[in-house]
Amino acid sequence: MQQQTFRFTQAESTFYFDADLALLRQVAPPETSFLVADEHIMQYHAARLQSWRVITIPAGESSKDLATVDYILRTLIGWGADRNALLVGIGGGVVTDITGFVAGIYKRGIRCGFVPTTVLAMVDASIGGKNGLDLGVYKNMIGLIRQPEFVLYDYSFLNTLPETEWTNGFAEIIKHALIADADMFQLLEQNTLSGLREKPGMLARLLEQNARLKIAVVQADEFEQADRKLLNFGHTLAHAIENKYDLPHGYAVSVGMVFAMRLSEQYLQFSGTGRAMSVLAQYGLPLEYTFDRADAFTLMSADKKRAGGQLHFVLLEQIGKARTLPIDLDVMQHNFLK
Repeated sequence: MQQQTFRFTQAESTFYFDADLALLRQVAPPETSFLVADEHIMQYHAARLQSWRVITIPAGESSKDLATVDYILRTLIGWGADRNALLVGIGGGVVTDITGFVAGIYKRGIRCGFVPTTVLAMVDASIGGKNGLDLGVYKNMIGLIRQPEFVLYDYSFLNTLPETEWTNGFAEIIKHALIADADMFQLLEQNTLSGLREKPGMLARLLEQNARLKIAVVQADEFEQADRKLLNFGHTLAHAIENKYDLPHGYAVSVGMVFAMRLSEQYLQFSGTGRAMSVLAQYGLPLEYTFDRADAFTLMSADKKRAGGQLHFVLLEQIGKARTLPIDLDVMQHNFLK
């Protein structure tokens, strides 16, 4: 096990890499802790969680709404959870988002921790303190930043992960490589998803490397005033189509990255689109998707990264190096809808 504490603006988070769920009893005593897990986790792992009081929610993105928050809050009240309680989310990004959000508002804020159980949650969703809810098709339109007290990585949870969720999570790993780590991109080129799964040591190092990459970005820019924006590469279009068409997050991000790379060619003379698309396809991710472009543009225009009449897009200068570029909405509309 690797244990390290990272300092953020207003809190510290301890990360336990390559740990065992047995550690949870120490960092989240059952007497004062409450767990949030989805139905999939309870289907496979309920016996491992029987010491704790567990709030079970439906699996899937549709749970990331105010109705689920209301249910969790009322359950905590019913169980007498006080301001010293610790709320722990065990699951994928939906669970960690909801858990962090509830922890941020229950009794004006209680402690929280995460046990990410999907690739996507391990490398992205559980890290950085962003905790968002959806408003219908509007992705992460409600949210707050609250850092977890701990993040505990038990890779055995990946043994029950559906195949599509492996592919889903690798979209964010490829994204990290494209925006910030050319060496990682080369490693991905030289391997396959099935091959990495047969090399547990290499896979564990890759997951930790991605987590540390995101931690470093967040430490430098916790409230997204500068380089943290780069983590949104591919997400502007992805958020416009993900909920509307019930796409897995990583699949939508893959489509969004291809779109952003086309813009990168136009605005920054990016020349790596072919290599990047080959890696996306190599890991089973889609390169395109048929959607209503006018509707998607309307949703993109409501994106949180809009400022006045411009959208701030994350584009690539080269593989491993990204930057943000404001693009006028009217120019974007002309190019997007033609």
